[in-house]
Amino acid sequence: MILYGIPNCDTVRKARKFLDENKIAYDFYDFKKQGLTLETIQNWLQSQPIEILVNKRSTSWKQLNDLQKQALLSGDDLTVLTEMPTLIKRPVLESETSLLIGFKEEEYQKLIAE
Repeated sequence: MILYGIPNCDTVRKARKFLDENKIAYDFYDFKKQGLTLETIQNWLQSQPIEILVNKRSTSWKQLNDLQKQALLSGDDLTVLTEMPTLIKRPVLESETSLLIGFKEEEYQKLIAE
């Protein structure tokens, strides 16, 4: 499993704590420092819609103009996500069988029960 996020995000901390307490092995990927590829984002979008992936409550979202927002949500310009990874709802947990966006303890419980 790979947990994508930024280390100082409270929600990412909750997810990491949950995984650690349940002794679930994972790699942490700091997408602010390490960046994200367009290929990774496109892979995520095969299992989750863009509306779920993009955090419309983020400061980064508020900095975009209307044309940028429209191009992003329509899928016409995903490069803004590689340039501003903080637009992505955190954390993103990628396993062999699923992709969870955001942290909901019940979803994580289901995943580890599989």
